[in-house]
Amino acid sequence: MQRFIGLPLPQRKLFLEKLAAKGMSLAQLPIPEVRGEHPLPALSYAQQRQWFLWQWEPASATYNIPAALKFKGNLDTTALQLAFAALIERHETLRTTFRRDGEQAVQVIHAQVPFELVIEEQANADEDAVRAWVETEAGQPFDLEQGPLLRARLLRLAADQHVLVLTLHHIVADGWSMPVMVNELVQFYQGFSQGKVTQLPALPIQYADYAIWQRSWMEAGEQARQLAYWTEQLGDEQPVLELPLDHPRPAMPSHRGARLPIVLGDELATNLRRVAQQQGVTPFMLLLASFQTLLHRYSGQADIRVGVPIANRNRVETERLIGFFVNTQVLRAEFDVQLTFSELLQQVRQRALGAQAHQDLPFEQLVDALQPERNLSHNPLFQVLYNHQTQAKGEPRRIAGLEMEELAWDNHTAKFDLALDTSEHEKGIGASLTYATDLFDTSTIERMARHWLNLLEAIVRQPGQRISELPLLGEDEQQAVLRDWNRNTAAFPDERTIHELIEAQVATAPEAPAVSFG
Repeated sequence: MQRFIGLPLPQRKLFLEKLAAKGMSLAQLPIPEVRGEHPLPALSYAQQRQWFLWQWEPASATYNIPAALKFKGNLDTTALQLAFAALIERHETLRTTFRRDGEQAVQVIHAQVPFELVIEEQANADEDAVRAWVETEAGQPFDLEQGPLLRARLLRLAADQHVLVLTLHHIVADGWSMPVMVNELVQFYQGFSQGKVTQLPALPIQYADYAIWQRSWMEAGEQARQLAYWTEQLGDEQPVLELPLDHPRPAMPSHRGARLPIVLGDELATNLRRVAQQQGVTPFMLLLASFQTLLHRYSGQADIRVGVPIANRNRVETERLIGFFVNTQVLRAEFDVQLTFSELLQQVRQRALGAQAHQDLPFEQLVDALQPERNLSHNPLFQVLYNHQTQAKGEPRRIAGLEMEELAWDNHTAKFDLALDTSEHEKGIGASLTYATDLFDTSTIERMARHWLNLLEAIVRQPGQRISELPLLGEDEQQAVLRDWNRNTAAFPDERTIHELIEAQVATAPEAPAVSFG
């Protein structure tokens, strides 16, 4: 594998062709350690896009990844500082900055980086004050050229109460990275608090090895193979999802957002899992299909594209790394008036399985290949995201005389017009809608959430129903629309049709407004 990476591009392509002829793939071979031969390794494709976005908006904190932890008990701040030092030494991404070298951006991996655990005193602060402090800290931008790209701030509320805020830039981490970092930080802390040095299993590679391998593999032919699949799936036209908005779309999104939690009752969650099993799909596929149905009904469009993040950690070498591996796929659903939800489920299943088999093509390369009409006001290829996670519900954990739990808070950031997050855990299914406040009012998103829940209830009752017949309105809303808003106390002439009545009114008052909106 090391020899493959060092070969000129034509020879790499020939090598891949010979492997394919023998029914083998380069993906079956382990990623080698080669970064020592590349003093300034190139960025991965995902990092390259982050570098571009940062250059465009260097003062933005949109791509910060924060986490907040609450500690109860006697916290040893010296041991915590040492734990951070050990973590930074273990993961090169936490010692990496970025700069331009000639025509390309490169990773600069430092032997050491300045890092300080900043401690603030704020005795007896209430929950609102703590959350405001967390939001402020998480919203501070990073300088990718200077680093470090990890910040840690500790808020001391009392001698036995602390809140730790960890913030990384997305260019060196992703959602998978956060529990990896917290778990290793805890292990290092436990050791140092007891006067011991914790030895974790050695990492087989570092992120720079992956970035070098990814480019070598993609350039040698894998990019063309996977791109052929995606271009066939998505076609030549790349429609923009036109949801009804409360406000005009700004020329440049502010990324200001809000989040609405959605409660799925235990009975509904159980029924959704039952229907998914009966239909031969996963809960992820069923929930995705329901969301695409909601978007179809709201927009009236037959071609619905939704972005779906995928961890892209399907190799054992990458599982324990802190780094930016996550990829985004575009999953398409096509509707017609006769389509039933059961039929849509099978369509979604087929496309989700195909996407999983072609998950390595970087989203950035797909955008470059399809060349959608570029508009800074919205995301290319999709404007709405769906993210599903399967995880144990977070419970407090005890470490070295401390009780630690995650602090829930909202960071008021929206990268997309709308995003649905769902999570499966042993106690049910959780959900939330994150939305751009530039575009939507809270009341609109609350109504959309109710409509989605109504759809889910109808789906579990009769999954074979036509999508056009699935009810969005609940009984109260039906009462308001069909009866309360219907002026049935006035007598209207029944010998004329609706359009004839409209024509008569136009003749009576031709200058009067026909419709007012907003």
